[in-house]
Amino acid sequence: MKKLQLPPQVLAAVRHTGQRASQTGRWFGSLALRGLNAVQEVLRAEVESGHARLVADFLADRALPAAKALLLERMTARLLLRLGLRGALLTNVAGWVLPFVLEKLLQAAQASGLLARLEANPTIAEALLHLDELRQRAARLIFPDGDTGAEVLAEAAATPAAALPMVPPRPTIPG
Repeated sequence: MKKLQLPPQVLAAVRHTGQRASQTGRWFGSLALRGLNAVQEVLRAEVESGHARLVADFLADRALPAAKALLLERMTARLLLRLGLRGALLTNVAGWVLPFVLEKLLQAAQASGLLARLEANPTIAEALLHLDELRQRAARLIFPDGDTGAEVLAEAAATPAAALPMVPPRPTIPG
């Protein structure tokens, strides 16, 4: 059996691309978390000011266009303050992070029964608890393995992948 040997330039490019992809993933993850926090702050502020019905209508996509525009403007402003970027890059990043976060938030709201509980005229404290639960569900959609606690061990990170032994497949028992 022939081993596939790649030139060192190709191996270096693959390694470099993998590093860039992992860095971009962490960067996007931090941006998505900041976006989720910005959206959560705006929704919490609306509920605390007595507009729980507006928040429920916004999450169910039944709010008036002017109310949607106002909430989206506040969310965008809050996200722009949190990002720490400048210029055109700031608005471009906010333009693709905020819709992604809102989509996941709306998916979490529709998949769980939180919309019905928010629309059932709860107290402000109950609405805030439901918003916190919605944030946790949306975070699980954005970061599916965020609460597993998985870590790369120091000795595993120091060992190159080529030096790891190959595990043979398990034999099947005829039955």
